[in-house]
Amino acid sequence: MDSITFAKKIREISVKMVHKANASHIGGALSMADILAVLYNDILRYQPQDPNWKERDRLLLSKGHACVSLYAALALKGFFPEEHLTTYGQNGTDLLCHISHHVPGVEVSAGSLGHGLPFGVGMALAAQRRHEAYDTYVIVGDGEMDEGSNWEALMFAGHHHLSNLCTVIDYNKIQSLGSIDEVMTLEPLADKLRAFNCRVIRVDGHDHRALLDAFREFRAEESRPTVIIADTVKGKGVSYMENNLAWHYKSPNDEQLKTALEEIEQ
Repeated sequence: MDSITFAKKIREISVKMVHKANASHIGGALSMADILAVLYNDILRYQPQDPNWKERDRLLLSKGHACVSLYAALALKGFFPEEHLTTYGQNGTDLLCHISHHVPGVEVSAGSLGHGLPFGVGMALAAQRRHEAYDTYVIVGDGEMDEGSNWEALMFAGHHHLSNLCTVIDYNKIQSLGSIDEVMTLEPLADKLRAFNCRVIRVDGHDHRALLDAFREFRAEESRPTVIIADTVKGKGVSYMENNLAWHYKSPNDEQLKTALEEIEQ
C-alpha cells in the first residue's frame, strides 16, 4: 500500500486499540501517524522476519506513551500478527501502554520522557565508531523537549558530528497539561537547534512528499546531526480530537469510535 493508505490504516487501528483497552494518548499517536507511514514505507531499512538484523536502521520512539501507532505500523509491516494488536493493554500482554522492547521491531522501552534521544545518540556514535552503515531515527514529543537530557544529547551529537542521527520532533503544540506556549515555550526552536550544530529542516508533518524529501536530505548530510521539526496536529484525522487537549488522556466511547473511523476513511 502507498504511504497515505498506510497512514490511514495506522490511525484506524490505533483508535480501535485505545478504545478496546480504555487507554490514553490517542492524540499524540494520531499526530505522528504520517511520520511513521513515510518512514516504514519509504525510508527505513529493516527485515520484519529478522527484527535484529545487524544492518537495520534503528527507530526509537521516545514519546513512548503514544505507542499504539508504532505497534500498528509494525504489525502492518509483518513484524508480528495483526491479531496480536487486540491484546494491547490487557493483562499478560507484551503490548504495554508505553512502548516495550519485548515487542519485535521495538529497539528500546520508553515512557519516562527524555530517554530515547540519549539512547539514540549512543547508537549513532556506536555506528560511527564501528564504521557501520545503519542510521538512527528518534521521534520525540514537543513537550518532551522540556527535558534537559535531550539538550545534553543534542550537544553531544553536534560535537561528535553524528550525521547518521535524525531526530524528529512531533511538534503538535500540545503537551499533557496545556499548550506548549502556555507550559514552556520552545521558540525560537530552530535557532536553538542550530546553535547545537544541528541541521534543521522544518516541514508539514502530514505532507508525505515533504517528509520524504526531508528524510532524503538527512541521508545526504555528511557533517552534523539532523533535526526535522514536523509541524503536526494533535489528534489528526478525527475532527473532535484535533487540537483538543482532552485527547491526551481520554479514550473514545462506542459512538466516538464510530465517528472516528468514518472520518479517518474519508
